[in-house]
Amino acid sequence: MSLKYYVVYSAKISLEADSAHEIHDVMCANAVANLERAAVLVYPDWRQLNSKFSDFFHPFNCRKPEGEFIEFYNVQDKLKVANLPIPLKLENLNQKLQIFSRLIYQYYLPFHVFPKTQIIHTRDWNCVKAAVRDRIPVIYEKHYFQKVLYEPAIVNSPFLKIAITQSEPIRQSLIAAGMPPEKVIWLHNGFSPSFLVRQPQEAALWRQQLLRENRQYLAIYSGALYDFKGIDLLIDVAGKLPAIEFVITGGTEKQVNNYRQLAQDKQIENIQFLGWILPRSRLISLLQSTDVLVHPHRSGEAANFTNPVKFFQYMASGTPILATEIPPLIPFKSAKIAAGWCQPDNPTELAQCLNYVLQTYPRKPEGYTENSNFARQFTWEERALKIMNYEL
Repeated sequence: MSLKYYVVYSAKISLEADSAHEIHDVMCANAVANLERAAVLVYPDWRQLNSKFSDFFHPFNCRKPEGEFIEFYNVQDKLKVANLPIPLKLENLNQKLQIFSRLIYQYYLPFHVFPKTQIIHTRDWNCVKAAVRDRIPVIYEKHYFQKVLYEPAIVNSPFLKIAITQSEPIRQSLIAAGMPPEKVIWLHNGFSPSFLVRQPQEAALWRQQLLRENRQYLAIYSGALYDFKGIDLLIDVAGKLPAIEFVITGGTEKQVNNYRQLAQDKQIENIQFLGWILPRSRLISLLQSTDVLVHPHRSGEAANFTNPVKFFQYMASGTPILATEIPPLIPFKSAKIAAGWCQPDNPTELAQCLNYVLQTYPRKPEGYTENSNFARQFTWEERALKIMNYEL
């Protein structure tokens, strides 16, 4: 019998900043591969400039990802990828979309991917429908509120095994849209176990590089740079706490430039914007280099469905944390970890809490083991194990 794969299908994989959903898809496949199961990440590839005509007839070629991919996503060597070639030289957007849809859902998936698929895991609803029609077991992920009713024939099919959300409010929105309640669960996203590995020398180099003008403390934020993430709050807090050097990582070039300009306009000098850290493995030692990691998320609708990947990475690093009390993080407030908590949207309270964390939990180069030990239950691999329990 030919080998069949646990397929993770992503409608988009790129090597660009601000790619949280793409990171999710890659990490799902990487975790299953790390669990010694034949896993492959399948995705359309618009970058294949040198695709041969024969590639369109034999597109499902599982292989190890290229070095650039490995550096960007920090994956291990067990993961396989199969990038499906998409022609670039098309006349207009509508033509591109039509060709894309036909290639993926009427040709690539049913004729080349599904015959080698044991189960498929995807956020793409069109892929779910195609899989159910071909009687392929499917795991569906939905990370935002569902506003359109689902097709009863799809959601009630025995081939749709489970739908995964990130919070109870989103779970309820799927049920309201027609998803059978017994098929819907919610799970936190995960973090890579590589964040648990201590890198003291690399962390010391980061600290030497980032602490400027004899400032006493280092505070780091790592993640996306959307407004609701609270970056503007950190800029205001930096103005109140000149003894602390603030460092912001992540975001697109445009976002970084906008926030950098905002800090300059407010004459805040103790804040740096590093942009997207590459290779991603360097982020591990960066998080271990600081006195405190900050999670300044604002309140509002986004706070109800954001997922604490950053929080888990923070914990895994063994570094003290400042966290805002938003719904996804409240369950962790009672955990016995080195952390301080404050209400969102209040720069004065955030500054006070930051001082509290710095005084209560002084930096340990070896890290706070209570944080890293607690985080171990939230790896991508632990998440994958929970999902695979629902396959049958």
